[in-house]
Amino acid sequence: MSQYTQIIVEKSDGIATITLNRPEKMNAYTRTMGEEIIAAMDDIDADDAVRAVIFTGSGEKAFCAGADLTPEGGGQVFSSGDTVDTLSDPRVRDGGGLLTLRLFESRKPLISACNGVAVGVGATMQLAMDIRLASSTARYGFVFARRGIVPEAASSWFLPRIVGISQALEWCYTGRIFDAEEARAGGLVRSVHAPDDLLHAAQSLAREIAENTSAISVAMTRAMMWRLAAADHPMEAHKIDSRAIYRLSRGADAKEGIASFLEKRAPMYPGKVSADMPDFYPWWDERPYE
Repeated sequence: MSQYTQIIVEKSDGIATITLNRPEKMNAYTRTMGEEIIAAMDDIDADDAVRAVIFTGSGEKAFCAGADLTPEGGGQVFSSGDTVDTLSDPRVRDGGGLLTLRLFESRKPLISACNGVAVGVGATMQLAMDIRLASSTARYGFVFARRGIVPEAASSWFLPRIVGISQALEWCYTGRIFDAEEARAGGLVRSVHAPDDLLHAAQSLAREIAENTSAISVAMTRAMMWRLAAADHPMEAHKIDSRAIYRLSRGADAKEGIASFLEKRAPMYPGKVSADMPDFYPWWDERPYE
């Protein structure tokens, strides 16, 4: 997708920045926005020049104020208005979940720079991102119980893994809005910044990754951490990290990592995520919706 209408995508110095861009609607989420983010992620994953991705919102008020309650073209809010014969019908699938599942599959590290209100899907989409930073003006809300629905975007899987089951349940049971400091204390965000410093902090973190690490190592680490944390035994992690160390230790990036350390210089890793991932990657089967 070459022309985006509800997001802005910028690439510079190894960093892609995706800005949710409906400021007149506080960046409220639509199906079009979700499709555009997914298309942007497809492009970014295929671009070896991009080493990290930052997400933020346009304007000063909101990251994303949740689903647009006046959806495009009218129709039902939150889900398809179509009648289906089986709940396995693809039309049943939650749009926020389609987005977070795509973010989960990313080969690049994802950083959220939450610059304001983030409620509903505006909060849950950030759960599939790896590191979350917040402006002191950020406000979060898992408000689903106050709208008569349930947490979406696969957040019942993501949120307890990030903040623990009790904190996740409290925020979802009450559906209340809470501030950035509570988000930090609860483990949802890594750090809180003055509004003018937020994007700079996210960029500094992204540059640290881009300038010092192997893209292949980072892509493998992301997949291992997200997938193996849910394994039923550490042997599953041992299998994968053993195979990864065996393969990568013989590769050009490992040679460069050792040489640059010994020579006390910045590394120049040659490996490309698009072409040089280990031969057993991916080690999992794609999960169907059924």
